[in-house]
Amino acid sequence: MDQITIVEESIQNQRDVLKNHRLYELLSDIEDIKMFMELHVYAVWDFMSLLKSLQRELTCIDVPWKPAKNAKIARFINEIVWGEESDVNELGEAESHFLMYLAAMQEVGADTKPILNLLDQVQGIDNIDQKIVACVEDAAAADFLRFTFSTIASGSTHKIAASFTFGREDLIPDMFLAIIKQASEGKVNFYPKLSYYLERHIEVDGDDHGPLSLEMVKELCGEDTLKWEEVRTVASEALQSRILLWDAIANSIEARK
Repeated sequence: MDQITIVEESIQNQRDVLKNHRLYELLSDIEDIKMFMELHVYAVWDFMSLLKSLQRELTCIDVPWKPAKNAKIARFINEIVWGEESDVNELGEAESHFLMYLAAMQEVGADTKPILNLLDQVQGIDNIDQKIVACVEDAAAADFLRFTFSTIASGSTHKIAASFTFGREDLIPDMFLAIIKQASEGKVNFYPKLSYYLERHIEVDGDDHGPLSLEMVKELCGEDTLKWEEVRTVASEALQSRILLWDAIANSIEARK
């Protein structure tokens, strides 16, 4: 059994919890969607910091330029950066996925002020925990962000890749398919920006990104058993962090009802 299979088997129960989370069934009206988006937006935002950390480590963004150790992995990372930072929105205009998400939030009447305030306050990673505590009221969302940035601050590329691959990139199609299934029942058909954002993520992330992200982890860990152990740990922690965020959103929606 190869190491990727061992990692995937070790986190399968957590993936199943996320894929079948009760949160999706709770998204029954526009107020539910608002509550979901107002907390999920933090995961949309901090994903880019994971991605940029990988770009910094696995490609060359310095001057003078030097070739990357693995051109295939560098291409993979750069392709994701290109798509996330400058994809095409529903109007055919270049726009980042984060700004697409903010536009979708505004479309449904969700509050974008907290996330925009956080972006305005953060200047670097050194004091980011303090800014998160000051700007993010929801405890689960704050914990989610702190986990992400503590992983980045570790400086371990294989750990960052593990969080990115198993906690984000490889998981996105399953999660978003569940939301689209709920939306297809006529609940959010009048919100084209939101529908486009979700469908776009499924289209982009469900094809090549998952397999290539797994290849990236293999490349970074090689035959190092300690790194593979750390990958399993971080993958599990990343998924648990997402589960706790999903639990918190579900609890808030249930409390409103």
